[in-house]
Amino acid sequence: MPPHPAVIKTLQEEAEKPNVHAYQSYKGSPVFRKAVADWYKQCYGVKLNPDTEILPLIGSKEGIMHVCMTYFEAGSAVLVPNPGYPTYAAAVKLSGGTPLYYDLLEKNNYQPDSNQLENLVIEGSKSPFQGVRGLFLNYPNMPTGQPANKDQFERIIRFARQNNILIIHDNPYSFILNEKPMSLLSIDGAKDCVIELNSLSKSHNMAGWRVGMLCGAKERIDEVLKFKSNMDSGMFLPVQLAAAKALSLEKDWYDSVNALYRKRREKVFELLNLLDCTYSKEQVGMFVWAAIPPNYADGYKVSDEVLYNSNVFITPGGIFGSAGEKYVRVSLCSTEEKFEEAIQRIK
Repeated sequence: MPPHPAVIKTLQEEAEKPNVHAYQSYKGSPVFRKAVADWYKQCYGVKLNPDTEILPLIGSKEGIMHVCMTYFEAGSAVLVPNPGYPTYAAAVKLSGGTPLYYDLLEKNNYQPDSNQLENLVIEGSKSPFQGVRGLFLNYPNMPTGQPANKDQFERIIRFARQNNILIIHDNPYSFILNEKPMSLLSIDGAKDCVIELNSLSKSHNMAGWRVGMLCGAKERIDEVLKFKSNMDSGMFLPVQLAAAKALSLEKDWYDSVNALYRKRREKVFELLNLLDCTYSKEQVGMFVWAAIPPNYADGYKVSDEVLYNSNVFITPGGIFGSAGEKYVRVSLCSTEEKFEEAIQRIK
């Protein structure tokens, strides 16, 4: 879907000005950083210093790589969720580090198991590793749809502080079909061990605009900036100013977006019922995660059968890790009409 019309209008008006086409500061526009700080305060209850604790990104995906190249190297072990966003493990490997996978299981409500995390810390302390340096976390979770949980957040921060581990929290889905947006930085003591990635891609329909941010303590921002400043020359200023406009939108914007996603999700439930999949209706975010019927070996078999018999593609859960093999994932990024066509083809 497109962004709010006021966001597009701001981009048009700012881009027409003659003095906005030069290289920009690596730290981004003060206008955009202040808008991020105000957004975090209003929506998450988190106080950030716009001058020192916010780093604009050309999309939060770039931030994953910046963080890995800043903090990890050969010998670094990094805890990565399974199932999880494949870019986490890929970026760790590109930095020279090694991902150690922790399982997100349905029986644990797709939350990290403390005993497994402790065992992985022990594993990461043995040769050829030089210790566990980082942990990727993502709630609301993709692909499982598990919402954020304050008790879980407090436990994971205690774990990180006890083991001197940096948590990289990827938080782009907190406003999609979710009435209780949370930031990991809202937990006491989080800035000691957390940096959070966020994005306008999902929350404001600006995926192609490539606008994100990294938030955390000044020391962390300065460390990542040393790498980032050698990778790009800042974001186009009119895009930053339009993004600032997007962050000032009221709650009715999020409500209007979610009304459409809610209708689409009902269609996805209908589609999954046709396939005899089971799922939770309490999921949040822009995907639906579903367990496959027991008569299929894995999600790839379900996906292949639907693809070759109905010309409909459903994502097999195994692409997100071995713990996702008995699942499929459906995106809410298609129109109701497209979902209805898929349903009719499958029927």
